[in-house]
Amino acid sequence: MADTSAPSSLTSKLRHLDLGGVAVSVRFLGARAAFALGEGEIVLAGEEEMRVRAHAGAVLSVAGDDKRLITGGDDGRVVATSADGSMQVLFEQKGRWIDQVAAGSDGAFAFSAGKTAHFQPVKGERRSLDLPSTVGGLAFAPKGTRLAVAHYGGVSLWFPNAVAKPERLEWKGSHRGVMWSPDMRFVVTTMQEAALHGWRLADGGHMRMSGYPSRVTSMAFTAGGKFLATSGSREAILWPFASKEGPMGKQPTMLAPRDVRVSAVAAHPRDEVIACGYEDGLVLMVRISDGAEILLRAPDGAAVSALAWRGDGGALAIGTESGAAGLLAF
Repeated sequence: MADTSAPSSLTSKLRHLDLGGVAVSVRFLGARAAFALGEGEIVLAGEEEMRVRAHAGAVLSVAGDDKRLITGGDDGRVVATSADGSMQVLFEQKGRWIDQVAAGSDGAFAFSAGKTAHFQPVKGERRSLDLPSTVGGLAFAPKGTRLAVAHYGGVSLWFPNAVAKPERLEWKGSHRGVMWSPDMRFVVTTMQEAALHGWRLADGGHMRMSGYPSRVTSMAFTAGGKFLATSGSREAILWPFASKEGPMGKQPTMLAPRDVRVSAVAAHPRDEVIACGYEDGLVLMVRISDGAEILLRAPDGAAVSALAWRGDGGALAIGTESGAAGLLAF
């Protein structure tokens, strides 16, 4: 266990930022970290700091790639923000809430409002899918144009360009966040209850991942998809996904235990390393092979609400519920 009372060589390199609002998400756009704040602002932090207003109200959903941050708001707008601060309104319908957004690898994007999911290709008309309940999560498959749409009762796998009906993965309960494994063999959702649920796409087999003391709000596949790291407990819970069966019948790896719950996790894009943020503001870097820990940020009492690695793994961005944030280059 890391000594949280003594600074490490890396804590001294942390560049402190005051965002002025709750960080609901962060992503790197090239070398710049783009923090999405709950009240509609985007803070772009690099050598210089820039602030732009993407929404007139609250930010409800965030996605993106290494070129643009896509946000959905309660003002009915889907907005793409670039690293230079330029913004493009991708969709607008007053009176609607944009509950979920997702970014495709080819520049396409998806969003949802209520019980309807929408897919917008780079060229061509928007396509829509009506679901049995409010959409809880959206995720593009790592390859190809296929969307996982989470909702009450399970997940719908939708090919927007196909005539066929979406494939339904069923499991009772309210499904929220959804994620594909990097090899596209598994789909996993966070539940309204304190559990995850997953499906093996080859045979439709169910994977029940429970035992959490609180709801899972953050999850990330490690490099190569060997593990799924999750929040929701007093240690980082890593479920094994290397075998064709997935985690069923196997015990999860538990890393970086503390008396405070993990609130955010982020997986290094190349190495078997995770960043782990806690409800008291502390952030650790943890090596999966042996559990070795390095302190990156000392606790300040505000929960870590956003974590992201730069695409090359050379920097980490940290956001909290108090607006205190940081950038750390390795």
